[in-house]
Amino acid sequence: MSAADIHAVTRQAPIYLSPVNLAEIRFGIDRMAGAKQKHRAMATLRRMRRKPLLRIGAETAEVFGALAARLAKSGRGHGCRAQDLWLAAQAIERKFTLLMANAKNFRDVPGLKFLAMEGV
Repeated sequence: MSAADIHAVTRQAPIYLSPVNLAEIRFGIDRMAGAKQKHRAMATLRRMRRKPLLRIGAETAEVFGALAARLAKSGRGHGCRAQDLWLAAQAIERKFTLLMANAKNFRDVPGLKFLAMEGV
């Protein structure tokens, strides 16, 4: 997802980042093999860090726990989806819309408003 893609969807709406976003992006960068690609990705990460960062607090933790339990009871569990559920918990707690590139990981999350930018 490029900055232009995101701007086309969000227009002038404020954009916030989660520490989870930064962790996932950094993980991807550190796994990259090509120096040129890694350099471009690090520049993007530096630009992203200028956005306001949402905190993960006690309320977020409670929303996360409730989501994980509800999904587990329904047989869907949270397994390797923990990072996605933290993002969902932050969005639900604040009544924000979560912008993502992969909606399939979020379709079954109760109470989540999201906007998928698949194929971008």
